[in-house]
Amino acid sequence: MNKLAQEKKYKKIITALSVVIPIAVAALFGVNLRSLGFDVAPLTFLPPVYATINGVTAILLVAAVIAIKNGNKKLHETLNTAAVACSLLFLLMYIAYHMTSDSTIFGGQGVIKYVYYFILVTHIVLSIIVIPLVLVTYMKAKLGLFSEHKKIAKKTFPIWLYVAVTGVIVYLMISPYYV
Repeated sequence: MNKLAQEKKYKKIITALSVVIPIAVAALFGVNLRSLGFDVAPLTFLPPVYATINGVTAILLVAAVIAIKNGNKKLHETLNTAAVACSLLFLLMYIAYHMTSDSTIFGGQGVIKYVYYFILVTHIVLSIIVIPLVLVTYMKAKLGLFSEHKKIAKKTFPIWLYVAVTGVIVYLMISPYYV
């Protein structure tokens, strides 16, 4: 199969994932297994774990950029693959937490409340936008389309880094209000 045919095939998969993942997360976010009568323990230990994974993702992304600027393509690829794996792990833990635990309400007042909600909303919106960006960027590299990969990576990197860093910030801001 030539690169054009492969790219077309992957774009269909990327489009499907870019639609299905946010819809599935939104749907599962509203499902609490305990409320439905399932005898599951709330996974209250997960927020600091997945916040840490967000932090690791940010470090991996910065290290990947440094690696490619130093000409180390293999390390760059390895670090980005690890960042994708961390993002997937985060997503699974985030869903598991919200399906077994009650949502936490931010308790801050005044200006900090608006700062928190601004960061939270931009984090959520950009986390949806970054899905196809990451997948297309990754696909371009895997297909050896490096000039196209580099072009989209310049857009993907800052958005993905913002999502990873603000994930940690959101956790740090809401953590005092966990029960």
